[in-house]
Amino acid sequence: MKYWVLSFLFLFPQRELHAQTQVQPAQYPSPMKEHIRKHERVQQDTTRGRTIKLENLLSSPVAMYIPEQFKKNAAVDLLIHFHGSAGIVAYAAELYKGNIITVTVNLGSGSGVYSRAFPSGQEFKLMEEALWEEIAKQTGNHKQGKLILTGFSAGYGAIRSILSTERGFEKTNTVILLDGLHSGYIPDRKVLAEGGVIDSVLLEPFLQFALKALEKDSDKKFLFTHSEIFPGTFVSTTECAEYLTRKLNLKAEPILEWGPLGMQQISRVKKGKVEIMGFAGNSAPDHVDHFHGLYYFLNRSLKLR
Repeated sequence: MKYWVLSFLFLFPQRELHAQTQVQPAQYPSPMKEHIRKHERVQQDTTRGRTIKLENLLSSPVAMYIPEQFKKNAAVDLLIHFHGSAGIVAYAAELYKGNIITVTVNLGSGSGVYSRAFPSGQEFKLMEEALWEEIAKQTGNHKQGKLILTGFSAGYGAIRSILSTERGFEKTNTVILLDGLHSGYIPDRKVLAEGGVIDSVLLEPFLQFALKALEKDSDKKFLFTHSEIFPGTFVSTTECAEYLTRKLNLKAEPILEWGPLGMQQISRVKKGKVEIMGFAGNSAPDHVDHFHGLYYFLNRSLKLR
């Protein structure tokens, strides 16, 4: 990676921390309700495997889940998920086509609380090392596999801070964003249709990670799903997807395909180990669909080559 990229990522947390100390404007609630798509929900069952509550890693306890199918003699992938029910993450772990242990982190509402949890590379370093130590303690397995970061909705804030540090960027193998990636408009609240522009600084860590994933021999994978929800007061996931697509010099393909749990996919950007998937829907259930589809998107990321 070029020196200027590393320098940018190293300096980024100061810019990010400043941005997140500002009050994030609430989005305009979607007035739309629809009853056409199924909005199926996965079964949240953590009894098949084993859950360990870890109290002292962050400001709130985190839940480690060891699935029933865990193999002690194979390398284990570690998935750290930000924002959402541990039961849904456990469901994804049980259906993972590989060997995995998951950790679910919930810190509160809004991306700022997640961003502020990792103001420098040290916080994530200590957490990651503690998680691998706990895995070895609980399973006797010392074979470290891939590090996967997933975020639903506001959870992207933590991933952004982590990727903004040199160590976090280098250690992370896969990033999956589930209808969660936003930024601000410049000027504030002036949408693109009225002449505003996207605050691209806040998207730079994800752009750099996706660019790295496009390199031929890279170990990175980047998968981003988005709905059609338009918050109005800050940049939507669709606008972020279009921004990344342009900067990656890729092109979105319009499609009509069924996705998981009755979701309807309407666009796709795919090249090598990068995939951006657009889905229909502008309601709250459409947003939640993406999280319940974690099991599907996690296994889909394995196919990115």
